[in-house]
Amino acid sequence: MPTWTLTPLLLPLRYTWKISRNASTTKTNLLVEVADESGPSGRGEAAPNVRYDETPELLQQQFRALQEAGLGRCTTLEGLAELLDAHAPAHALRFALESAWVHREAARAGQAVWQWLGVPAPPRAGVPTAMTVPIMEPGAVAEFVQAHQLSRFSPLKIKVNRDAALDLLAEVTRLLPGHPLIIDGNEAWPDADSLRRDWEQLRQLPGLRVRLLEQPLPAACATDYRALKGQLGCPVFADESVTDAADFQDIARQFDGVNMKLMKAGGYLNGLRILRHTRAHGLQTMLGCMVETSLGIWSALQVSALADVCDLDGFLVVQNEPFGLVQEEEGRLVME
Repeated sequence: MPTWTLTPLLLPLRYTWKISRNASTTKTNLLVEVADESGPSGRGEAAPNVRYDETPELLQQQFRALQEAGLGRCTTLEGLAELLDAHAPAHALRFALESAWVHREAARAGQAVWQWLGVPAPPRAGVPTAMTVPIMEPGAVAEFVQAHQLSRFSPLKIKVNRDAALDLLAEVTRLLPGHPLIIDGNEAWPDADSLRRDWEQLRQLPGLRVRLLEQPLPAACATDYRALKGQLGCPVFADESVTDAADFQDIARQFDGVNMKLMKAGGYLNGLRILRHTRAHGLQTMLGCMVETSLGIWSALQVSALADVCDLDGFLVVQNEPFGLVQEEEGRLVME
């Protein structure tokens, strides 16, 4: 019978990670491992997200409850899925559990994880990733861009809030005119009218080149997103509006693409379903991440061939990253 363990990982960050709703200098993720008396083990990572009311403490409580409910008696992926469906743990914990199982099964079969999942191989030359500039004072941007040599990443992702977006983007475009940017609002604007007004100013910035705008309004603002569709001059992608499930016909009326994160999808199997529904409804696909170690990023890279855009820089934010499963080379990610 399999034995499951869960270990907290305290992760100091290389700099303050600030987005529109919070800021942090450390992150506590959770390492899940499944093993038995013979054969390889499997590991998965959970990165709790406060946006979805996930905390390390909650996930640890849920893990203990799953153990009491028979986690160690699961002998197939189908059996594990039934247990998780019945108890509905946080999405991040569900992903850690499912991915640990999948990683173990792939190793037992002598296959790469992408092969075991039945998806195309990641590019041999590495996967281009966006790199994120967190919210900061405009005067700090030049030093940050230089210290981290951010010009090698295409696109750059700029976290913004409503109050300071113009000044922050003005400084980024001054330093890197014409560089492709992902602008990520993390639901910072309250409605369509406020975004329209501010967006008109932003569009006038010299050197601004927007690859896409990500989730500028709250997920609840479906009517506003429908009203904005096609009006902003760039693709608008859903993030918080698509978690583990969505009405994709309606999502296609609101957005031009979807950012699928395995941590909020709750597993490989559901993540693949979301990517396929996204594509089937004529939307662009994006693969994102939370602040994660290279274990979580390595997991995401297994399905990266299905994404038009990858934003998998979470492990680059972690100081003294513990696993070394992924390396970044000139803005591309290579699995070790």
